[in-house]
Amino acid sequence: MKDSLRAVEKKRAYEDIVQQVVSLIENGKLKRGDQLPSERELTETFKVSRTTVREAIRTLESMKLLECRQGTGNYILASSEEALIQPLASALFNKKDDIRDIFFIRKILEPHVARLAAENAVPQDIKEMETILLKQEECISRGENIIETDSAFHNLMAKATTNRVMERLITALIGLLRQSREGYLTEDENDIRAKRSLAGHRQILSAIEKGDFTAAQKSMLHHLEEIEKMIFHQ
Repeated sequence: MKDSLRAVEKKRAYEDIVQQVVSLIENGKLKRGDQLPSERELTETFKVSRTTVREAIRTLESMKLLECRQGTGNYILASSEEALIQPLASALFNKKDDIRDIFFIRKILEPHVARLAAENAVPQDIKEMETILLKQEECISRGENIIETDSAFHNLMAKATTNRVMERLITALIGLLRQSREGYLTEDENDIRAKRSLAGHRQILSAIEKGDFTAAQKSMLHHLEEIEKMIFHQ
């Protein structure tokens, strides 16, 4: 791997280091679990200060492409597909985005995700989604928050598309929505939304299980519109 790296320009050198590492991940020369050379070795290879190397490492860590394990070193956290989608997700979404804008994007993306899931889901995918809906039902019966199971269902559906880039994008989107939506509903509204959410999920899963991609797409759009009305009292 060291033969693939080159010295960098001094101006904003850490950005060049980041780009070189990202390129190595995208090209498959660095894979998930691979360890980067030590800071001393990177300093010698790039011909920069250790401070610059550390800044690059912090940047890669913030992009969730690198994991820094104290005492053992720095390890690649992402696959080639994740290296492509993580910066895109960071650029598209942030914690300050308005929840209405997030819902608008969801209504564009997720009906298509449901359609792809209906076309590509295998029995194991169906089983995993059925299991999470049973857990969601249990949460409702105990009066517990359903955010975990709600997010898990949408993430599993994205996984069933077999499109890893789509999966990562939806995971980022759902994760952001999860952080944003908790304060929008009263306790009573949360209970009603939880039940509507479960009913919508079951309808979507039924269509996916039958391989009815048109019904899956329509069911997902209807589900999102129902929840949107609940949240914004439309």
